Amino acid sequence: MIKRTFDLIVAGLAVVLLAPIMAAIALLLRIYSPGPLLYKGTRIGLHGKPFGIYKFRTMVTNAELIGGPSTALNDPRLTPIGKFLRKYKLDELPQLFNILKGEMSFVGPRPQVEVYTSLYSPEERLMLSVKPGLTDFASIHFINQDAVLGDSNVDEKYLKEVEPVKNALRMKYVRESCFSVDMKILLKTLIHLFKLT
Repeated sequence: MIKRTFDLIVAGLAVVLLAPIMAAIALLLRIYSPGPLLYKGTRIGLHGKPFGIYKFRTMVTNAELIGGPSTALNDPRLTPIGKFLRKYKLDELPQLFNILKGEMSFVGPRPQVEVYTSLYSPEERLMLSVKPGLTDFASIHFINQDAVLGDSNVDEKYLKEVEPVKNALRMKYVRESCFSVDMKILLKTLIHLFKLT
């Protein structure tokens, strides 16, 4: 209840305070990137239930039909404004509404596409026992994931080199999960985001 109350209060305040920034992003997308403002992708959430995750669209329309689930450093599907939004994680702001809806939390394992969750071992399915979040240990560790993946064989590299490390860090979060750990992760995330600027 403490975590949910925190999510509701902080997400609600964030939506109000960040409304001008989100409006500016929407205007820039409307001018420089014709197409839908938002991307709504299917992710697997609590107890394996699918939900629609919201993001500001950073790629060309129908990007999922052109390439795989991972994004290369210089992915040709990225729009110019999309590259900027991804660099500073601004494309994730609409997930505040996922939090308000109760589909996500501020802190929790990042929600994955089914192609990856279907590969979870019985032990790894423990990751689906908590609400997915905006950030966690894995998000901090791979805050520059596009640079880690580079430009070639990104889906294969993600599956072999990144996903196992992420899953280990996600499991660490599930095992250590408590409100104080959440606050430490949020603080570390903010520090790392300020380092990107």
